Amino acid sequence: MSAPVVAMDVGGTFIKGAVVTGMITAGRPPAVRRWATGADGGVTGEELLGRIAAVARELIGRCREEEGAAPAAVGVAIPGLVEEERGRSVRSVNLGWRDLEVRQRLEKDLGIPVRVCHDVRAGGVAEARAGAATGRGTAAFVPVGTGIAAALLTGGRPMPGAHFAAGEIGHLPVRAGTIPCPCGRKGCIEAVASASAIARRYREMTGTDATAAQVADLAAGGSDPARRIWDDAVQALADGLSFLTHTFDPEVVVIGGGLAKAGPRLLAPLREAMRARALDEHHLPQVVPAAFSDHAGCAGAALLARETI
Repeated sequence: MSAPVVAMDVGGTFIKGAVVTGMITAGRPPAVRRWATGADGGVTGEELLGRIAAVARELIGRCREEEGAAPAAVGVAIPGLVEEERGRSVRSVNLGWRDLEVRQRLEKDLGIPVRVCHDVRAGGVAEARAGAATGRGTAAFVPVGTGIAAALLTGGRPMPGAHFAAGEIGHLPVRAGTIPCPCGRKGCIEAVASASAIARRYREMTGTDATAAQVADLAAGGSDPARRIWDDAVQALADGLSFLTHTFDPEVVVIGGGLAKAGPRLLAPLREAMRARALDEHHLPQVVPAAFSDHAGCAGAALLARETI
């Protein structure tokens, strides 16, 4: 029986958390609960760290009630640039953090071991060890949601890079000099192919609000504006994945995040667009949907927390 751990996935809008016992598989994902972070409502970085600690204490208490003992460790997945060996947030724009010793602060507060990890790399660990990339020597996990990034994994372990920024494909310029990106540049993949970009571009083109999933439905139904926006998003994402494929050569690319819920409407044209960009068929990875959906961050945080025991 695996030791119980607490797993948390911290985002700009929600903290997702769970008490995790037993084996972690795609068929048995963590039972995730959500708490509002308040990061989008003027909460400071220090206040947010306090909020994370409060949620952790609540989950530790729940673990004591349900399992009769405190968890062996806490895993916390966070966004931004993360130095995982030290458990330090180098920079997180979404959370208002810079050079914050997250692990040190939380361990002092909670009194048990804490494993701090990058949110996308944690999701990649879940997919590589227990999800859609199980058994693959090399894999890339690419969640496509509000933003776009990739986790690059070999043997089930993520590669953070020299400056903790490996896999930041969302800011590759693929439409130079055109669409503004929140990073301050123009034409980034994220500015064209993220779920938030698709919704924003549809609103700008039509004056009508629609989610990315609704734009996918409208495109499939024959709407010309929706089709143009959707096709452009697929092509931009294929540009980024082609770059990733030619530099990292993964066996499989796992597509996660909210946009992956479009299923074949995303994956079928994406595979075809990547095929058109490949040197030959031997350079094409499999492109598959994520197994853990939006539980990947918590599942990966739990798996990495167990490594600290």
